[in-house]
Amino acid sequence: MTIAGLAKAGGVGVETVRYYQRRGLLETPERAGSVGSGGVRRYGEADVRRLQFIRTAQAAGFTLEQISELLALDATDDRPRARELAQERIAELDARIAELQAARSALARLAHDCAEGSSGPCPIISAFEHASDKPARPT
Repeated sequence: MTIAGLAKAGGVGVETVRYYQRRGLLETPERAGSVGSGGVRRYGEADVRRLQFIRTAQAAGFTLEQISELLALDATDDRPRARELAQERIAELDARIAELQAARSALARLAHDCAEGSSGPCPIISAFEHASDKPARPT
């Protein structure tokens, strides 16, 4: 298949495929045909599987650097390192979940406070106005 076919099979754009090639995540096959003929590059099912792996790993929150390492680990069968990368990602997700739960709890309290009163400033709006007076939290 052509690069357009590969991109379609992987659910990405052609430029994304090229970007992954530049990053070394996907191979760039030789052009088919004689030298200087401007032949077309052809991709196979292995390329589709690799592209799908990249996309799935990204959806799990791995960075492209981590994905590159995972792909390299596949060739060495280094399960302990792959597991370590997964555990690091789980810890990052747990921290993000805790942040989201805290934000949800705070917003639920504000919504409750807003429903309790009918006069004066809205607690939701007041909280956001006063939050802008504080320095931003580092992420």
